[in-house]
Amino acid sequence: MMCRTERIEQALRTYMTEDASASLLKESMSYSLLDGGKRIRPQLLLLITEMLGGKEDEAMPFACALEMIHCYSLVHDDLPAMDNDAMRRGKLSCHARFGEGNAILVGDALLTKAGMLLLAQDGHDEAKRAIFEGAYAMVSGQSDDLNLKERTAETLERIHLNKTGALFRAACTAGAYLSDPAKAETMREFGDAIGLLFQMTDDLLDEEKDRLEDKLTYVTFYGREVTKACIETEYKRADAILAPYAGEAAETLRNLIQLLRSRTY
Repeated sequence: MMCRTERIEQALRTYMTEDASASLLKESMSYSLLDGGKRIRPQLLLLITEMLGGKEDEAMPFACALEMIHCYSLVHDDLPAMDNDAMRRGKLSCHARFGEGNAILVGDALLTKAGMLLLAQDGHDEAKRAIFEGAYAMVSGQSDDLNLKERTAETLERIHLNKTGALFRAACTAGAYLSDPAKAETMREFGDAIGLLFQMTDDLLDEEKDRLEDKLTYVTFYGREVTKACIETEYKRADAILAPYAGEAAETLRNLIQLLRSRTY
């Protein structure tokens, strides 16, 4: 039996196989979307849905749409006008492999395809809205980061709750709307905690590079020890939200936040 990550990968591959785009666009979209990444955001959406009593087959298109949005953001983040990264997931980034113009189109196409996939699903308007709102908030956070003027605690939190946290929040909120809408606000808080947990550990791992580039991060603003204490606070917040839940999905989520808390890559 395939594991959850493999099922996500198979579903993404199926959606790309069905795509009728021009050959180079399809090739470059597949290059950026398939065979790489931890698939944390779509896994979160599926796990929340399952933990709250929903069905994976109904949630899978939403999970795949969310991953398409995430991958589009990575393609655009890597562009010379943004972070100018030549490598992504152990291989050449999209613009380094296919050229800058094609990479812009790949991001455009992945975002549009995600929207088409969501609109093709019957009902679940609140789950769709949660994902679209997450996509917009992510771009808002990227804009704040790109045009940074004030290096304050409020600016730092706003950027990371949106730039990184928005899609985690969208995954958890949409999962609730697909299964138990009464839990949507609680799962939104869980998504915020995971997003901050992910970003803070990222800031620890990227400290040297971030200081050289004078980036505003938790580590460059507060220092390593305060950041580590904040990681523990967000981990405990996420763990407390999971406390009432039992079952395989809840246990997998507990393992996931533990992994994010202590990750080294």
